Amino acid sequence: MMVLRKSQERGHANHGWLDSYHTFSFANYYDPAFMGYSALRVINEDRIAGGGGFQTHPHNDMEIITYVIKGALQHKDSMGNSTKILPGEVQTMSAGTGVRHSEFNPLPDTETHLLQIWIMPDKDNYEPGYGQKSFTQLLKDKNFVLVASNKGREDSIAIHQDVDMYVGKSDKAGEKTLATKKNRHLWVQMVGGQLSLNGETLNPGDGAALTDVEELKLSWSKDSEFIVFDLP
Repeated sequence: MMVLRKSQERGHANHGWLDSYHTFSFANYYDPAFMGYSALRVINEDRIAGGGGFQTHPHNDMEIITYVIKGALQHKDSMGNSTKILPGEVQTMSAGTGVRHSEFNPLPDTETHLLQIWIMPDKDNYEPGYGQKSFTQLLKDKNFVLVASNKGREDSIAIHQDVDMYVGKSDKAGEKTLATKKNRHLWVQMVGGQLSLNGETLNPGDGAALTDVEELKLSWSKDSEFIVFDLP
């Protein structure tokens, strides 16, 4: 079974410096039909104006993943990390027992476009942790790459949940078929280009939830970018 979540159906908030679309209920946007999906709690598509950003604020008991599409994001946290996240990189922050952080667009005249993703951990009260890695070269070589997983297999970043997160990105049209397990849940989030997913067409901002399927048939146009979550 597949349920489509079209881009224009998402929640929307424009704060001037931040233009954000919410796939699932978030902050002042509430939709009881879209409170999350399996362990996936938040997918926010954010556009941050040059120089804008989130002041220091707390998180706990959440696996937070940042995926920059365009621009750059400056991150600082109470664990002592101060890093810049660029396109092609994936950043993870295990909030665990508690962490404080800030995020800013360090480019004064350029908008930063990103996805912020929250995944519920498999238990509470982990020690806070941080990870960041570039997958740029791997995506050039393979165009479909595992970037985060429970045990950090295949050189992905480790997270505290039985979730596999894959990024598909290619400047050429292509296709791929993935074998799946019927007891797993899948979410596909489109970033750019166009994707045929088991016969349905996804455009930028679209998402799709799939259950009880034996395979994913993916066929994408050139300059496409998308994320696949394999969830418990």
